[in-house]
Amino acid sequence: MRAMRWVLLGLVLLLGWLQYRLWFGIGSAGEVAALEAQVEHQGRENGGLKERNAALAAEVRDLKEGVAAVEERARSELGMIKPGELFYRVVEDPAQRAPAPGPDATGEAPAGDAD
Repeated sequence: MRAMRWVLLGLVLLLGWLQYRLWFGIGSAGEVAALEAQVEHQGRENGGLKERNAALAAEVRDLKEGVAAVEERARSELGMIKPGELFYRVVEDPAQRAPAPGPDATGEAPAGDAD
């Protein structure tokens, strides 16, 4: 009978030690949950980076194969024009621009706009 008590006490202590390791030790349930969240976050970040890489690869392919992409970049970023083309720049005079009528700061329409 005494031996059975010692075996039972040993089993209870073993169970307590295993529970402690499960909840607070290395590789515990909380740590596993945190690592799973980290893996999910990294997966989302990798997906975004894969999309960005695909877009950059397509742009590189366009620049290597086509003249249109190079021409578009030269026009938009460097302001270049082809020989024989005329370049027109339209500049608005800031004094002639009138502000669009609309509600004032109080949210009410101006007095002359009532219908």
